[in-house]
Amino acid sequence: MIHDLPPHVTQHWRVAKPAAAGRRGMVAAQARDAAEAGVAVLDAGGNAVDAAVGCALALAVVEPWNSGLGGIGFALVHPAGERRATAVDFGPVAPAALDPSRFPLTGRIKRDLFAWPEVENDANIHGPLSFVVPSAVAGYAAMHARWGRLPLAEVMAPALALARRGLAADWFTTLKVANAAATLRLYPESARIYLPGGLPPVAPYQGTPGFLPLGRLADTLERLARAGLRDLYEGEVAAGIARDVAAMGGALSRADLAGCAARLRPADEIAWRGRVLQTPGGLTAAPTLARVLAAMEGVEAASPDAGWFAAFARAMRAAYAERLEGLGDAEPPGADSCTTHLTVCDAEGTMVSLTTTLLSSMGSRVVLPGSGVLMNNGVMWFDPTPGRPNAVAPGKRPLTNMCPVILRDGDVPTMGLGASGGRRILAAVAQSLLFVEGFGMDPEAAAHHPRIDVSGPEGVTADRRLGSGVLDALGADGPVEVVEHAVLPVNFACPNMIVQRDGARTGITDAMSPWSAAVAQG
Repeated sequence: MIHDLPPHVTQHWRVAKPAAAGRRGMVAAQARDAAEAGVAVLDAGGNAVDAAVGCALALAVVEPWNSGLGGIGFALVHPAGERRATAVDFGPVAPAALDPSRFPLTGRIKRDLFAWPEVENDANIHGPLSFVVPSAVAGYAAMHARWGRLPLAEVMAPALALARRGLAADWFTTLKVANAAATLRLYPESARIYLPGGLPPVAPYQGTPGFLPLGRLADTLERLARAGLRDLYEGEVAAGIARDVAAMGGALSRADLAGCAARLRPADEIAWRGRVLQTPGGLTAAPTLARVLAAMEGVEAASPDAGWFAAFARAMRAAYAERLEGLGDAEPPGADSCTTHLTVCDAEGTMVSLTTTLLSSMGSRVVLPGSGVLMNNGVMWFDPTPGRPNAVAPGKRPLTNMCPVILRDGDVPTMGLGASGGRRILAAVAQSLLFVEGFGMDPEAAAHHPRIDVSGPEGVTADRRLGSGVLDALGADGPVEVVEHAVLPVNFACPNMIVQRDGARTGITDAMSPWSAAVAQG
């Protein structure tokens, strides 16, 4: 007799990620090499901003599927002793020559990774027309100029050393490169670096993995350390980027680079349970987060039980319906958004929460040969349908899903938090915040608690570990997809956080991000 087969489950283990604890500085990041780079900057006498910039530049080397010099982002900086945080907006801006007519629709909807109107040749998803202005380095330059303590060359030294070493070619690199290989192979320099011999790199069957050379990236970092980060916009590096983009037929110009600058402004504030949640506001997920937190204020629960999760799912769906109706979509549901987030504090109590991205995994999949810079595919943040609120337009700033936050009690920053994962970021940040500050979980317990995801006005994705009671309660309101929280498929965002109270700091990163770690100063 043939019976229905049970669902296949990949993971027959329990994965845990250790928290870091200490009373000095701390860095939490999605790659331990980058977190250690940030701590090295702290140990050299740098402050939290120096460490955040050093960590972000290191992530541009060791985590090319998530971020890079060709990316964009948002940050919050709350200096110790100051009343409130400053938002640093280095979000996406379309090139001035970006022409919507160069993205003709096929009339079909993408059914693989993108539930989105399909553009001919996927020109909005990969290749030279998919670039928005790469403003990440402008953000780091503005942060270092305003708050940095160490000379730039010292801040960049760990990232430069990592670039000279190359990208660790272990199983995780194999997985991430293989996931983007079908398009990486279309672009010669990308294929040369990431597909040696025409195939993704594979770690040795036994022994110690080696490292992949990263083209001209180390040379570019060395130039920036010597000439300053603005060289990427106004100097030798900028000239090389503009030449490469022009040769490929892209829209990004030397003038776009020269005009790129981060915006600094007071953080938006959300009064919440006697404290203040500080956000970058604007074209991020933060306004929607405020709606979710307000909706959850009337929900009483001693722990995140079935009723609480059902209420949270309803709040998320309602908030997304309002977001999509008023602002348009920030990217298609199911898109392979691969952002990175880092959180930093120093011994004085300054806190930084920074999210940066190339948007998709490996961004545009285009490495510029003259500089080794892997470019973003930020045009995918725009709705390709003309006339929509978030439609493609030259010089336009699209809606994004990033949501770095810093919670303050009075004028003291007590928690830095953020996540990677595109449309999944909002649910992860909201649940992490509510687990710690609403239910009193310690950061390690909160990071390991199963979550749900709601990335639109309909449907819920739920971690199978939540159990039948929660799953049944969610199912009473609508469709529920029960999934594993695993390395791949990526069903949930990857949050990290640092909590500081009474001089003690605790940091934790996402358990299912293999390379991630929180590292404390010794």
